[in-house]
Amino acid sequence: MSIFEYNGSALVAMVGKNCFAIASDRRLGVQLQTVATDFQRVFKIHDRLYIGLSGLATDAQTMYQKLVFRHKLYQLREERDMKPQTFASLVSALLYEKRFGPFFCQPVIAGLGDNDEPFICTMDCLGAKELAKDFVVSGTASESLYGACESMYKPDMEPEELFETISQALLSSVDRDCLSGWGGYVLLVTPTEVQEKILKGRMD
Repeated sequence: MSIFEYNGSALVAMVGKNCFAIASDRRLGVQLQTVATDFQRVFKIHDRLYIGLSGLATDAQTMYQKLVFRHKLYQLREERDMKPQTFASLVSALLYEKRFGPFFCQPVIAGLGDNDEPFICTMDCLGAKELAKDFVVSGTASESLYGACESMYKPDMEPEELFETISQALLSSVDRDCLSGWGGYVLLVTPTEVQEKILKGRMD
């Protein structure tokens, strides 16, 4: 078993019209044994920027702490929040710095940039960025997430439709992966508000 599959995870970020959603499953496992069913994989950097970390849970938490530290330093020095593009470069540099003993996690970054333009990107454990205009996926359920998102995604969705689409894509994908699931967690971010929702899914 790959070290990336040790805890199991499913992450997806999707773009709508001046908004974005990022969703994850809630299972923390040790291979096939479930340890927790309320595990947090999506973290807030600031009001308009979020990061999801799939892969090894311990590395994900360590990495989040390092990123918060770097972002606070940036805020002190620049007196402003980091743009999503800048933050993606920071995460990429942090991962590549440790390339000979990498963090075993694959981040998904989602944020609202200038003019409320949504930005999403993902990268591998060495920091190679993959930018997208529609959706990005990561984790053990990534193959089934690709299929579900390809068939369900439409450009310029309104927030309500975006929430419905990302939720259905996540729930139908984790049912086809035994290492992730146990409900879902969805963040819907618009220029004016942030909605946080917990999804109920199959509990097996």
